[in-house]
Amino acid sequence: MTPRRGAARLAALLAAGALLAACSGPAGEPSPAPGTSSAPPATSAPPSPTPSPTPTATTSPTPTASGSPEPTGEATEKPDDVLAGWTLRQKVGQLVMVGVSLSDPAAVSADAIRDDHVGNVFLHGRSTAGVEATRDLVDRYTALVSARSTHGTPLLVATDQEGGKVQVLRGPGFSDMPEATEQATWKPATLRERARGWGDELSDAGVNLNLAPVMDLVDEADAADNPPIGYFHRNYGYTPKSVVRSADAFAAGQRAAGVEPVIKHFPGLGRVTSNTDTTAHVTDDVTTRDDPSVDVFAQGIDAGTRFVMMSTAVYDEIDPDAPAAFSPVVVGDLLRGELGFDGVVMTDDLSAAVQVQGWSPGRRAVEAVDAGVDLVLASADPSVAPAMADALVAKARKDPAFAKKVDASARRVLAAKADLPG
Repeated sequence: MTPRRGAARLAALLAAGALLAACSGPAGEPSPAPGTSSAPPATSAPPSPTPSPTPTATTSPTPTASGSPEPTGEATEKPDDVLAGWTLRQKVGQLVMVGVSLSDPAAVSADAIRDDHVGNVFLHGRSTAGVEATRDLVDRYTALVSARSTHGTPLLVATDQEGGKVQVLRGPGFSDMPEATEQATWKPATLRERARGWGDELSDAGVNLNLAPVMDLVDEADAADNPPIGYFHRNYGYTPKSVVRSADAFAAGQRAAGVEPVIKHFPGLGRVTSNTDTTAHVTDDVTTRDDPSVDVFAQGIDAGTRFVMMSTAVYDEIDPDAPAAFSPVVVGDLLRGELGFDGVVMTDDLSAAVQVQGWSPGRRAVEAVDAGVDLVLASADPSVAPAMADALVAKARKDPAFAKKVDASARRVLAAKADLPG
């Protein structure tokens, strides 16, 4: 899929640019990026989730708390519809990604798949256990997939494997990846080849979605004052040309290895002076709809990306009334409309980020999906995933328009999964 920019985009966006990602740290200095943890790296194989029998496959509707079958969705579904026979909870489950801690895989993550039909997981934290141990952990989660849990649909298994300070998986079988600023000094062909090798390592470990590359455009003079990106050298240089050239090469290499890349964090975190993971009221008062930072993402979309991650900062010059991940203006009008993106839109972490703590977990999920997001990430605190799923189900039951958005998002996630190898 190569989404096209709309006519409005062609008329308005003549500049070039880019943006993505978030981090924070100890008092007075930034710390690890979103999706990562400050916990000590695991030194042995990640423990397995609490054992539980894999549910027996069944095509029966999932019972509700009262024991009655749950509605399978809109009455207009046709037998050949990809969602035919799905319960509402199974559809909603495809819209949620739950964190699996590499240092302590909590039972809640497994329960989220078995009981709440969550269809996607994120390997969270730090591990030095290596490829084989990581694959063993992933296999224990993919074994939970059944007709009852996820309608038999495989999981998206994601992690953050950018390089430098943001490399979740290390140890035997994983290469040490350099920072993006160093990767940006390589020729595109070299970076593509090495990114394919890093992708092969992820694929061998059972990972099929990498929340990388970062496409945030950072101002070189202010890089050290940009906590999420510039401080950690996560940016592919300091010009639109450098960002696009290197991020596209990284993405192409990952895709060639069977790992789908996610460009992040739209419409860019390269100019903020605080980290959305650790600070509230993070605002960008510079970036506009026709900014070079936005055009970098447009070029990434034109290069064939299937996944875009949303920032949770507020963009005063685009929509001052809501974080980007909750904004129909940013998601619907700009990303979907002007940039013509028709793939999967996902959020940055909505579970523990300080930026979104003013909303309840359920409200965060509803606001994101209502804005046009397809995939809600609950990585740092997986315990909130059930509340997010419950809120999405409740909203869809009472609001037919919202139920249609759930269906549309579920179809986009399923279409992306169908294109993954294996």
